[in-house]
Amino acid sequence: MDIYESDLRGIGRKFEIELDEKEIYVIIIHNNGRREVYRKDSSSADGEKIMDLSDHEARVMGTILEGAYFQPIRTDSIEAQLSEDVIIEWWTLTKESPILGQTLGETELRSRTGVTISAIIRGDDVISNPNPNTTFHAGDKLVAIGSSDEQDSLEQLLYSAN
Repeated sequence: MDIYESDLRGIGRKFEIELDEKEIYVIIIHNNGRREVYRKDSSSADGEKIMDLSDHEARVMGTILEGAYFQPIRTDSIEAQLSEDVIIEWWTLTKESPILGQTLGETELRSRTGVTISAIIRGDDVISNPNPNTTFHAGDKLVAIGSSDEQDSLEQLLYSAN
């Protein structure tokens, strides 16, 4: 896949993405946040407009494409790599998780696994920077930051009873 990027003076920025099948998608990001998506059969062909998205719509679609809502390879977590050594993963607590009913402080997750729990998503609520008195519930999504080995340790701990 090749990606070409260029400025569109007074308009925004243009990205041309050539897929392996030689199909080309052109994405224009306007200065006001609006996005236009075109499809071309070749570099010399005219583009066919396939989408016109607001900034919000484009961000939601991008999040879906990125895998934040669904990641088919690993259904128990979502992963984002911050660097070669540090990744963010989302872990969902099942009703069998051994840490249910315990507080973050009681579990000593950081000292036991090395990960930092930066947020807990509970239904529509987000608990950012949870304090040591925050209790874990089934269905909570833990946002954990740590190395791959640390994430593996957390996975073992969270799903050891499964």
